[in-house]
Amino acid sequence: MTAAGHGAAEEKHLSIGGVIALLSPDFPDLTVSKVRFLENEGLVTPERTASGYRRFSVEDRERLRYVLTAQRDRYLPLKVIREELEALDSAIADGSTTALLPRHGADGVPGSTPDDFRSDTVLRLTREDVVTQSGVDAEFVGSLIDAGLIVPGAGGFFDPEAVLVARTAHDLGGHGVDVRHLRGFRTAADRQTGLITQIAGPVARQGDADARDRAAELAREIAALSVALHSTLVTVAVRHALES
Repeated sequence: MTAAGHGAAEEKHLSIGGVIALLSPDFPDLTVSKVRFLENEGLVTPERTASGYRRFSVEDRERLRYVLTAQRDRYLPLKVIREELEALDSAIADGSTTALLPRHGADGVPGSTPDDFRSDTVLRLTREDVVTQSGVDAEFVGSLIDAGLIVPGAGGFFDPEAVLVARTAHDLGGHGVDVRHLRGFRTAADRQTGLITQIAGPVARQGDADARDRAAELAREIAALSVALHSTLVTVAVRHALES
C-alpha cells in the first residue's frame, strides 16, 4: 500500500518511538499502545526487522496520520476508515490519486478518538473557564449545571466538552428551547451510556495492553451508531408530524 508523503520530511524508516515523536505535535495523546492497536486492526502494516522491531516508512506514517485525522476530525469508526483506505488504495493503484490526503470535518466533536474516553488525558476546566471559552454568561452556565447538563468531576472541575454543551444549549435557546426542555437529552444520554458501558466494559477489563483502546473504539462506534439512529428517528417523526 503506497501513498505520497504528506507532511513527513524524513525518507528513512522510523521506529515506533520515532513515529510517535513525529506525529505527537498534531496528536499529543498518541501512544505506543494506540499505534499497536491500529496495527492489530490492520490499518497500518509497518515492516518488521529480523529482530521483530517495527519500521515505519513514509507511506506507513502518512497512513497512520490519515487514520488519526479521520478519528479526530470526522468521528469515524475504524470500519468506515478501513473502507476509505481500501478505496484510496485502489485509486492509488490505478493512478487516480497519489496520496492519502486527510479530509476535513467538523471541529469540536467529542469522542473522535479512543483517548477521549480516558480520564487521564483530558484537560480540566474551572467554572470560569467554561464561561469564558463558551462565550455564554455565568448565569446560563449555572442553569446548565443545575439541570445536570454540565456535571463537575473530581475537585469541582469540568471536562472540555462542557464548553461545547454550553454553546449548543445556548444556540438551542435561540430557537426557543429552554434549559428545562433539555433535561430529556441528559436522561437519554445516561441511558445510552449505561448500555454502551455494559457492552464495552468487559472488553476494557480483559487486561492486555490494548484493552482500553479496543473498549474505547467499541464504545465510540456504538455511540456514533446511536447518534445516527436517534437523528434518523427524530427526522422521520418530525416529518410525519409536519405532514399530518
